[in-house]
Amino acid sequence: MRDKVSDIPNPNFTGQTQEVFMKHYNQNVPSAFPRASAKALLKFKETFPKLFDAKNEWTVDKHRKKFMDWLISYRETV
Repeated sequence: MRDKVSDIPNPNFTGQTQEVFMKHYNQNVPSAFPRASAKALLKFKETFPKLFDAKNEWTVDKHRKKFMDWLISYRETV
């Protein structure tokens, strides 16, 4: 999806690698929330494979909220 004001792709809908998503997530999540790790992202991806297409890209729009909600319960079991 493109921003209506400019022709720049909206970063919330742009596919990212796991590493880029993790960096963006950790920089922008409220300080009270747990941080993402490569291990947690991999476990999330294994738990919810239907959220990922053939490219295996992460997007803020599609994954951030679901990951944030899941991460709280995942952290409790670690």
